[in-house]
Amino acid sequence: MPQRRSKRVAAGNNKGGVGKTGWVECIAAALAEEGLKVLVVDVDPQANLSRRMGRPYRKESPLVTTAEVIKSGEVGVAADAIVPCGWGGIYSQRIDIIPSRFDLENRISEAAVIGSRGRLARALQGVDDEYDFTLFDCQPSLGHLTQLALAAADYAVALVEPEYDGVEGAVRFRDFVESEINRAEMGNPGLVFAAAIPSMVDGRLAGHAHHLSTLPDIFGEDRVWDPIPRRSVVKDAADEAIPLAELGSRANEMREVFRVAARRMIKELV
Repeated sequence: MPQRRSKRVAAGNNKGGVGKTGWVECIAAALAEEGLKVLVVDVDPQANLSRRMGRPYRKESPLVTTAEVIKSGEVGVAADAIVPCGWGGIYSQRIDIIPSRFDLENRISEAAVIGSRGRLARALQGVDDEYDFTLFDCQPSLGHLTQLALAAADYAVALVEPEYDGVEGAVRFRDFVESEINRAEMGNPGLVFAAAIPSMVDGRLAGHAHHLSTLPDIFGEDRVWDPIPRRSVVKDAADEAIPLAELGSRANEMREVFRVAARRMIKELV
């Protein structure tokens, strides 16, 4: 069996609406543009990432989703759920996805079942060996679904909207990941909290500037990555379920932001 080269990264925050899903879809695109192969796993019952990447749930042609993968938990079963993302061009060749749908909520009730937190890790065993990155879009919670992703991940990153609640949610996520007890109970003692990534940053707001200035003291200067500005073009791409590249020159600034972010990931997450 080949050794897994994929670096698994779980993106989270204990607060919703911080730009987490937008970061996952855009960083996946940027990694693909760098020539890397990426597997995206939607671990949120809202399934926003699945829709944005062209794989929404359709009753007339249902796909195998994260819910079925986790329900089984058998070694390697995640292979049955992998499909190319719904975007065209190089993205369909380099980005695959395990989509989600609303019934993923049903897995939460299984949290007390022995071994349940390891189901996603087992399901992915041997499946993502040939990908460069596996990205998990976590639910905005520290509950069972997020723990399933963290149990399978090598690294965790927090998306941090520079407002009070966004920072607090990121701190709770960081503290959960860094707890030796939590990592041991998830069966993943080697999990590393890698970065706090400021997101949806509005340079016009004094409050954002203030909270940005506090992040190095909270998370450590080397773990605060370059900020992701708030731009309407990201929302436009998400609404239309297309990559930023399809929006032409008006997306150039944000494509460059994510290109820089992707190169940092490639360099630092080894």
